[in-house]
Amino acid sequence: MDEEISLNLLQTMEEEIKKRPRAKVVHLSVEVGTTEGLLDALTIALLFPKDEVAFIKGELDLTFLFQLISEISEPGLTYPAHVAPKLAYDNIFERIKENDFLIHVPYQSFQPTVDLLKSAAEDPDVLAIKMTLYRSSEDSELIFALKEAAKKKKQVTVLVEIKARFDEERNIGWARQLEEAGCHVIYGMPGTKIHSKMTLIVRREEGRTRRYVHLSTGNYNEKTARVYTDLGYFTANEDFARDISDVFNVITGYSQPARWKRVISSPYDLREYFFEMVDQEIAFHKEHKNGFIFAKMNSLEDTKMIDKLYEASNAGVKINLIVRGICVLIPGVPGLSENITVKSIVGRFLEHSRIYFFNNNSDFRVFLSSADWMSRNFDKRIELLFEIHHQEQKDHLRNILDMSWMDNQKTRILLPQRKYSFMKAQEDKFNAQEFFLNNYK
Repeated sequence: MDEEISLNLLQTMEEEIKKRPRAKVVHLSVEVGTTEGLLDALTIALLFPKDEVAFIKGELDLTFLFQLISEISEPGLTYPAHVAPKLAYDNIFERIKENDFLIHVPYQSFQPTVDLLKSAAEDPDVLAIKMTLYRSSEDSELIFALKEAAKKKKQVTVLVEIKARFDEERNIGWARQLEEAGCHVIYGMPGTKIHSKMTLIVRREEGRTRRYVHLSTGNYNEKTARVYTDLGYFTANEDFARDISDVFNVITGYSQPARWKRVISSPYDLREYFFEMVDQEIAFHKEHKNGFIFAKMNSLEDTKMIDKLYEASNAGVKINLIVRGICVLIPGVPGLSENITVKSIVGRFLEHSRIYFFNNNSDFRVFLSSADWMSRNFDKRIELLFEIHHQEQKDHLRNILDMSWMDNQKTRILLPQRKYSFMKAQEDKFNAQEFFLNNYK
């Protein structure tokens, strides 16, 4: 659809979704070895040309098997139950004012995020809530809290990204519910997806207003928070609050983007900022021989970013990358990427956090983000990158990277031949996800 000329994006999306059940099938994947009888039945029923069928080796999409997990009664077939420890506090606002803090789900409980929204809805001193929703879960306490806040006459603004792939229909449902409850709902932006995960809460305290911020590498989704690894950051820092307030103003059309104090945003200057950091690492390596970049993400396919990493590798900068999914960069090629190593961890939990580390001449800087190094994240989405400044939290994030890099049980290494290989058997077995399960209190 042409978003630029759509007068009502919500209505246009609803009309497009209605077409899905009647849409023409454009692709059919079939496992090698499928019988001719089954193949004939499929192509006839789907009105699909038999000579255009794609035959693949290996399993098809098995996500439907998730529905069977609750039916399994044999303990040996499932992981032991994990109850994530929750941070101790009586009042979430007082806890955030005490000092900024991080949570690492699913190893730690997602509950502080829920408590923040529920407390904001119930607290008579809370004046306003602003939040982005990209994907949420059914029966979400967060959405219930937003509706309750609006019913109590608080100013609630929710940016619902109704173009979230495969969640369009569900997100339209949330949007309708929130509107009916009295929330001010914004349905994305033409040509751009709002993929950043942020919440801003304005509270009246002692005759003045104080703003609280939550930023995350993952979605506001209680269910995926139990199986996706993500990091959430809570702060009452006024620079952060001012920046996030300005970001919301940009998204809602009230101001023009600018470089902020604590956050960097796409599609405005995120790629350029990463380029600056890589160039700085190259300069430090030329002078001090200590250039080092360490990054963890879901996917890496932006060719401009890849070329910049090749440039850094050729300058001697060591680069460690943990890329769970798609990786277009080719590591370990002499004269191109000999200083780059790429690993992928596929284990009990889906690795989803995005962490970016730059050695910075041994005074390292570390960032969290909603963005992978993909062209769509740099050019077609509203994403946020933010730096962590507290030394204890920086050390904690560095430890997450180091422990993940040590994994030799669930790690695959990307070879120069563009194939993945399991790590060679080692006497000291180390599973990073199990380590995190056992070391968070």
